[in-house]
Amino acid sequence: MIHVLAIDKHAKPIGNLTTLQSLHEQEHKWVWVDFDCPTEEEAKQLETHFRFHPLAVEDCVNYLQRPKMDPYEDHIFFVLHSLNRLTLEAEEIDVFLGPNYLVTYHKKPHQEIDEFRAKLTAHAKLLEKGPLYAAYILFDKIVDYYFPSVYRIEDHLLSLENNEMGMTSHQMMEQVFELRADLLKIRKTIIPMRDMLYRVINSEKLEGIKLHMAYFRDVHDHLMKLSEMVEANREMTADIRDNFISVNSFRMNNIMKTLTVITTIFMPLTFIAGIYGMNFLHMPELNWQYGYFGALAVMACIGLGMYLWFRNKGWFK
Repeated sequence: MIHVLAIDKHAKPIGNLTTLQSLHEQEHKWVWVDFDCPTEEEAKQLETHFRFHPLAVEDCVNYLQRPKMDPYEDHIFFVLHSLNRLTLEAEEIDVFLGPNYLVTYHKKPHQEIDEFRAKLTAHAKLLEKGPLYAAYILFDKIVDYYFPSVYRIEDHLLSLENNEMGMTSHQMMEQVFELRADLLKIRKTIIPMRDMLYRVINSEKLEGIKLHMAYFRDVHDHLMKLSEMVEANREMTADIRDNFISVNSFRMNNIMKTLTVITTIFMPLTFIAGIYGMNFLHMPELNWQYGYFGALAVMACIGLGMYLWFRNKGWFK
């Protein structure tokens, strides 16, 4: 489906425009055309009607491209990434920006686009500022939708760190590794978007960018904040993981120390029992009346003595 929003010279929307061909019948200052889940026939109009560069059109068709800005002779092509709130996967939104038009192309419905449309139609003053300012509003809307997912992960991490849900260590580790995977997905979206916005605010190809520089810098600042939050959360997950490994290692060392002490105590006892378990005829102690009790007493003294010695050395703490 193709949505057309044309703005006349008085910065008012022109109604009753349903097709691209109807644009030629009306005089307009600039126009926004939204290719919303287009069919193959509708997608062909990117070349036939707008005559966009074939490479830009190819990037629209070949899903999914990295966020970028490609300047061409009469238009600039942007690849933006929105964030799916459920899967945290990146979803592509392509933007063509010209002197008197803004064209968006996306293969899936996006709430950001719907809110962008509602904001443009509800505030007439925004329409006066032209397509470049409208592009800023779209960029800002897409970036604003990153924050809820990052905040949700951050809150979850804080609850894990305090163990508010009373989970076991293994359950906590499963949650931590899932959150690290989610943060990696978000990072793959935010970092390229940040780099792309940096190119925008330093570009000499965008006419009028200096008039709207503060707005695009604000979007870039939001992306900088998001990238810092993602990195801080990744460090937090690493700290939780390292703490878990350290606690497990300490617990394992204590277990091994206890087993070693027990084994060491029983080694001489086993040695004595082994000697007198041999079936030789000439073993004087075997004919002694109190030999059995004497051997038990010696073994008890050795065991108790070694226990007291290890205890004095602090091995049982």
